[in-house]
Amino acid sequence: MRQIYHIANRELKVGFRNPWAYSFMALFALFMLCLLLIQAQGYTEGYSGMTGTMLNLILYLLPLMTLLLGSFSLTAEKEEGSWALLSTYPLSTPAFLAGKYAGVAIVLLVIVTLGFGITGAAGWLASAGFDFHTYMVLLFFSCSIVLFFLAIAMLVGTLARNRWQALTIDVAIWFFAIIGWPPLLIAALGFLPYYAIKPAISALVFVNPAELARLFTVIKLGGGSILGPEYYEWVNWIKQPGGVWGYFLVSIVWIGALYLLSLLIWQRRRRSHV
Repeated sequence: MRQIYHIANRELKVGFRNPWAYSFMALFALFMLCLLLIQAQGYTEGYSGMTGTMLNLILYLLPLMTLLLGSFSLTAEKEEGSWALLSTYPLSTPAFLAGKYAGVAIVLLVIVTLGFGITGAAGWLASAGFDFHTYMVLLFFSCSIVLFFLAIAMLVGTLARNRWQALTIDVAIWFFAIIGWPPLLIAALGFLPYYAIKPAISALVFVNPAELARLFTVIKLGGGSILGPEYYEWVNWIKQPGGVWGYFLVSIVWIGALYLLSLLIWQRRRRSHV
């Protein structure tokens, strides 16, 4: 635990000195504030066109920001020689990666919370925004996106040899998960018989964490009816008392699997250089 703490503390210092972090926070808060002021018709409750637009904004900005900052954190260690120095110390690979994940996660979650706080305060002064429950669900959605895509970023940083490789992979993953997912899903389902479409959709949701978090948030905001009959089981499952705990369990398994994969690859490369 002490090793994890030292690595996470080091990452916190580096992260909060990174101008990119504050640039993303300012951009995120600015766009959210603009959307709130555009509607300027009191407080929005539950799922609506405004809430859907906010969800899309979060999906466009946060995954890319998380992928870049997370993967660059690991590739910078390789490029600058910091890892070569750290590997000479009795530092375990699990502690190194766990400390990196924890440190970057705290930095990103603070940025997201500050962005929501600034927007919420400005919206409250302008009498435009979301009610408290809707606001907290959107914040929870943003935190979920950060934690999901940070796990992906750790894997990208493990595989990439430098920041340029990481950037290329990050953009490809972001495009596939956010922009390319709907048309790719429709195209893939077109090759399946009708009876297999429903179970295929339910299974494919677990492939894309952005879609998983989006479905959970839309249903929690009361917009499950817009998803269509294919997601009927999802709506019933999430609306149950244990739906939140099930979502937590799926999230832990998803993030844990990516962490273990990153750990195996990093440990294998570490041994090959000894």
